[in-house]
Amino acid sequence: MRSFLVAAVLAVAGSGSFAIAPDISPRPEARIPGLVEVSVEARVSNVAFERWISEFRRRAVAQGIRPQVFDQAFQSVRYDTDVIQRDRNQAEFTKQIWEYLESAVSDTRVKNGKAALRDHKRTLAAIEARYGVEAEVVVAIWGLESAYGSFRGNTPIISALATLAFDGRRGRFFEEQLIAALRIVQSGDVRPDRMTGSWAGAMGHTQFIPTSYLAYAQDFDGDGRRDIWSDDPTDALASTAAYLARFGWTKGQPWGIEVRLPRGFDYSQSGERIKKSVGEWMAAGVRDAAGNRIPEHGRASILLPAGAQGAAFMIFDNFHVIERYNTADAYVIGVGHLSDRIGGGRPIQANWPVDDRALRFSEKQEMQRRLTGAGFDTQGVDGIIGPNTIQAIRRFQRSVGMIPDGYASYEILRRLR
Repeated sequence: MRSFLVAAVLAVAGSGSFAIAPDISPRPEARIPGLVEVSVEARVSNVAFERWISEFRRRAVAQGIRPQVFDQAFQSVRYDTDVIQRDRNQAEFTKQIWEYLESAVSDTRVKNGKAALRDHKRTLAAIEARYGVEAEVVVAIWGLESAYGSFRGNTPIISALATLAFDGRRGRFFEEQLIAALRIVQSGDVRPDRMTGSWAGAMGHTQFIPTSYLAYAQDFDGDGRRDIWSDDPTDALASTAAYLARFGWTKGQPWGIEVRLPRGFDYSQSGERIKKSVGEWMAAGVRDAAGNRIPEHGRASILLPAGAQGAAFMIFDNFHVIERYNTADAYVIGVGHLSDRIGGGRPIQANWPVDDRALRFSEKQEMQRRLTGAGFDTQGVDGIIGPNTIQAIRRFQRSVGMIPDGYASYEILRRLR
């Protein structure tokens, strides 16, 4: 996983369908409220958990955690069955990108983002000057991750990570995060009782996992602590900008631009793998959403998150920098479009195929099996509509006279059946 967010909980359906949470925190990896989920009873004996803590203590001390730091941090640790319940529940349905964006870039979120930009103008200007990341982009990530600090999570991080590491299903990852969390405590940046966040270990205004905190968190206010938990968001916002800068953010380059595609556009040329200069795309008839020529911002791809019937975007290298925060296209478009709107930009102009329903996870797997069985190999059946499946869909679409946009629609599955 390349993200600040927890790799193990990222559950993203590709090519247009994305799981989302309530408006307070529209993160693609979260569960959709109101769905019937698989109920998991998580039971564990206190003796087994205490035995694991004793064994883990030896491993932590061997990695440089002082015994007194460990004992203080684990003083109130308990096995958290709610964390296990959340970790194991899997939503069967996802929402479409237009439904996700309706929440992610709601009028309320845009309004609050403009207010946050205004209220923290001086701090954000200083952050932008140091790291070269536009204030609107930093604010947009803040808005999506914690609703501008309103929902940072109140789960005790040490307990949550200890529970997940003990559980063992992804124990190595969560034990690594737990060691990192103890290093943070040992550094003096935060007391164990103040180290709170999401059930999966993401912390602060912009939701860092502990290893990312150690690598990228900033003490921008100069008080000697990298305090992403404070009501003051300064260090968290600077840390987000530092992260984006570290992975190659180019100031002045858009994340993407909504575009119009010409009649007869070759849809086989869409997708992140195909990059051309802006001049080449314009020579093919591509224009911005208003029909105007597009400034040269470097090599770009054409992204169709809902296929030929939805909005089209010309995306640049900064799109992929935001992907380092969260790899879901819906999230990246949400951050990018929210940043545009906070800066005074217009809503997305194109219509969406709103009558198209999202595929269930099992239906995506079925589509992959049927495509492969029909001679359009998807290179595996995992329920994720990635590049190989998109190419297989395109080949199938051509074979039946459909527009080869690679979009995993219910119509494709219906025809395969």
